[in-house]
Amino acid sequence: MKSIDLKNLTALQVMQDAPVIPVIVLNDVAHAVPLARALVAGGIRMLEVTLRTPQALACIEAIAKEVPEAVIGAGTVRSAADAQAASKAGALFAVSPGYTKAVGKACRDSGLPLLPGVATGSEIMMAQEDGFTELKFFPAMQAGGSALLKAWSGPFFDINFCPTGGLTLTNAPDFLALPNVKCVGGSWLTPADAMACGDWARITQLATEASQLKR
Repeated sequence: MKSIDLKNLTALQVMQDAPVIPVIVLNDVAHAVPLARALVAGGIRMLEVTLRTPQALACIEAIAKEVPEAVIGAGTVRSAADAQAASKAGALFAVSPGYTKAVGKACRDSGLPLLPGVATGSEIMMAQEDGFTELKFFPAMQAGGSALLKAWSGPFFDINFCPTGGLTLTNAPDFLALPNVKCVGGSWLTPADAMACGDWARITQLATEASQLKR
């Protein structure tokens, strides 16, 4: 993997590092470090730990401290308080399911590159108005899939997308073939049953497959 300047990390660099950003839900802090190491071993180091569980911030903190080769980010950032807490825990980037000016400002103030979530043309325009050109398309499959991204490539020719929501190893190539898609987000890299039984080798294999997807 290429070296990266974490002090000057950009949203575009987060997107371009690997074809897939894993969308991670952690219920057990003890799983955080071995999971991160398993993903990095498979060639995936941009890790989005979603703020969907009470343990999420502690998991981010553990990975930030113990897996320096990982670049840990916070997902499901829905408020300024979420952004601030994520930054304090050691997150180096943020991903949100939607976009508000408050979240955008909080991420800028905290120095967190943000991938704001959008699902409509108006939301893209609002995010771009605030200086964001690397966006998360969510929920991708439910909101229109690759056909909508193709349609957006005309009016929003200067926007890069990370589609997330319903993505799999099977359909990810359809999205990655689009010129306005830099990466995809997916939860298939971290199946709950593999984490529950500590099958880190399986997660490394899934990460290896994902890292080899073509863009």
